[in-house]
Amino acid sequence: MSQIHMRADPYPYRLNDRQYTYFKISADIVSFDVMSAFVYASARSPFGRFNGALSGVRPDDLAAGAIKAVLAKAPALDPAGIDDVVWGNANGAGEENRNVGRMASLLAGVPESVPGTTVNRLCGSSLDAAMIASRQIEVGDAEVILTGGVESMTRAPWVLPKPGRAFPAADVTAVSTSLGWRLVNPDMPKQWTVSLGEANEQLQEKYGVSRERQDTFAVRSHHRAEAAWRDGFYDDLVVPVPGTESARDEGVRPATSVEVLASLKPVFRPHGTITAGNASPLSDGSSAVLLGSAKAAEAIGLDPIARIVGRGAMALEPQYFGYAPVEAANRALARAGVRWSQVGAVELNEAFAVQSLVCIDAWLALGLRDPEIVNQKGGAIAIGHPLGASGGRVLGTLAKVLVQNKERYGVAAICIGVGQGLAVVIENTAAA
Repeated sequence: MSQIHMRADPYPYRLNDRQYTYFKISADIVSFDVMSAFVYASARSPFGRFNGALSGVRPDDLAAGAIKAVLAKAPALDPAGIDDVVWGNANGAGEENRNVGRMASLLAGVPESVPGTTVNRLCGSSLDAAMIASRQIEVGDAEVILTGGVESMTRAPWVLPKPGRAFPAADVTAVSTSLGWRLVNPDMPKQWTVSLGEANEQLQEKYGVSRERQDTFAVRSHHRAEAAWRDGFYDDLVVPVPGTESARDEGVRPATSVEVLASLKPVFRPHGTITAGNASPLSDGSSAVLLGSAKAAEAIGLDPIARIVGRGAMALEPQYFGYAPVEAANRALARAGVRWSQVGAVELNEAFAVQSLVCIDAWLALGLRDPEIVNQKGGAIAIGHPLGASGGRVLGTLAKVLVQNKERYGVAAICIGVGQGLAVVIENTAAA
């Protein structure tokens, strides 16, 4: 019989200059609950630069490739036994329209009997897909679910709004759907609808993050990503895309330095701090994560890598979206009954260096033991940020980092435009 140790832990934290406290009722259980959701395998494409090596590949084909890659890691699994496909995508305006999750699974050869849906929570779409799937498994609605996400920011179309009446005399402007606000409702307050870069300039003003500190963080991302590739960390996570010359993440710049980045001009303000060097680039790519119950291990033919033990979502003023992962991660940890001091690895999507730094600073104040455990294998500034695919990337990378370092708990977190953040806490099954 499993031993269960109950406790009520106070969980104090500060957010926007206010003090809060959770009292988390939690339990330490020696054996896993059969209704837990587990990560069994993950795979992704290399992430390509805008107009780069993957620009000729449709997003539904990128997604199908990731699905084939993750299923190849579980050859014992009969694809007909997959209960659902839950897929993330942020655009939905081009070749990935009309439920790309369903389209990609069919293109990948998954049987027609397996349903599929597409989730849009912008940058957090594929992490949200994994969260949704894990809940389905935990309540017993499914045993095996294929999750992931895709984005081709290169191939995102220009769109034209339909006119209010036929044959208008005025010119009509085509709007790019690659990134950011478009066709904005005029009732939206102007402070909410600033560009993502301007929003992060406001964030750096609020928290006092210097240009030099941002550039130093960005260089760290490139150097760590290059070291991870050189050491073979990504060899079994990243699968080349057929018909392309891309076998590695295209944006990694191992030769960059703080001096090189310091020479770049600010993009969003004449005297601002955010440049093309300390922000994530427009990218193309796809990721996939196979989730299942404990009982599904036999059908999948693999031992689980990690157990999902906590989930959190947060929303705040849209212009401060970069700070939202702070409270999303706090909530996920509280629900898991885990403290920051117990966390051995963090994968935080680096939309901008400044938002990553303010999140890390906040977590350090709450007990994160060392900022060096964040993004140990590089982050989105170097690797790339194909919006709908990034959540699956951080989750799959985190699971492998925990195994490699023999750490028990990890946090995957991501900021999301329009003022949201998501986080997932996972437990390394080998260290439990």
